[in-house]
Amino acid sequence: MIKKFLVLFLCLFTFVANAADFQTNAKSVYLFDYDSNEEIFSKNADKLMPPSSMLKLMTLTVLFDAVKSGDLKMDDVLEISENADYKNPIWYPASKLCLVKGQKITVRDAILGIIVLSAGDASVAVAEHFAGSENKFTDLMTKKAREIGMEQSTFGNASGLPHENNLMTSRELAMLAKYIIDEYPDIYPMFATKRFEFADSKTDWCNDWTRTHTLNYNKLLFSMSGADGLKTGHTDEGGYGVVASAKIGGRRLIGVINGFHGRGHDALAEEMKKLLNHGYKTTKTKIFYHSGDVLTNVPVWYGVKPTVEATVNENVAVTLPKDYALKDIRVLARFEEPVSAPVKQGQQIGEVVIEKNGNVVKRIPLVAKNKVRKIQFFGRIFKNISVMIRGK
Repeated sequence: MIKKFLVLFLCLFTFVANAADFQTNAKSVYLFDYDSNEEIFSKNADKLMPPSSMLKLMTLTVLFDAVKSGDLKMDDVLEISENADYKNPIWYPASKLCLVKGQKITVRDAILGIIVLSAGDASVAVAEHFAGSENKFTDLMTKKAREIGMEQSTFGNASGLPHENNLMTSRELAMLAKYIIDEYPDIYPMFATKRFEFADSKTDWCNDWTRTHTLNYNKLLFSMSGADGLKTGHTDEGGYGVVASAKIGGRRLIGVINGFHGRGHDALAEEMKKLLNHGYKTTKTKIFYHSGDVLTNVPVWYGVKPTVEATVNENVAVTLPKDYALKDIRVLARFEEPVSAPVKQGQQIGEVVIEKNGNVVKRIPLVAKNKVRKIQFFGRIFKNISVMIRGK
């Protein structure tokens, strides 16, 4: 086996002085670049805190899996129980669609109600559809969180109403936002919906409620070009929070603010806008290769094909502070050749290394883009003879 190093990219970057750091009274903040996965700003990002209605992103994720797999369709219906009925005292001060026991709502309306109006009653309907109760549904939420890599988050209900087990970190909320964007590209645009008027109210009181509650609580959608999601939250004790994403000039940033004390959702949106603008103004991201790009061809020993295409399952990218003079960046593919057949699709066959000034700052698995089967017994004999005679 021959260890091989392939220099894929060499860049020169020079930057000018940076602006002042972002300042906020929020208890926890996290901002990162979507393409490079690199942190731009962090304040108590790993502190477990009540997420309020931002927790509904996990409720939606469980629901989205069913829609993506085809187990649920947008026009399928969910039935409302007494627990989700607007006359249940827990919904009096809470955000809701204003549903009544026995009512049926479509999956589409449930999703829009949760996204736009932060409908806790619709969240309960989702939980009961999948697990029979909110309590059992939290097991599904926890399982999904661990699958994503969210190791700290815990859940006490599906709505985000105060509960001792509702705890998430800003970093894990950001991780969840990226997962939603990546995994549900056909559904994610719903997060940019600015207005939703529920058209199936069953009582006069609910008619009045739905006429006056139509605008998305995420006011960033109204005030920042490029903003397209995701979810706000608020409790009197915990303050305001928001998980937000914006894409400007082809570059996406994801930010989380929690424990912010300001005057309403408009102030929260301005705080998030400041955070995102801080990221755009003080950093830039260089993408060397996109997920799925072929970086090189690696020889295969005893394969039905002589080589296998080597690719990456995530972007090879780096986020660069504008006030930092960076002499050079090297991107190298490291692998041993030949790789022995059979080769499975997605099998790691090396790594891509990003170096700044000679120091390794990131390692990304180099994987096989497709499979290569092993040649049969007699084929291996002929291969050995060829090597002995011709050296290859």
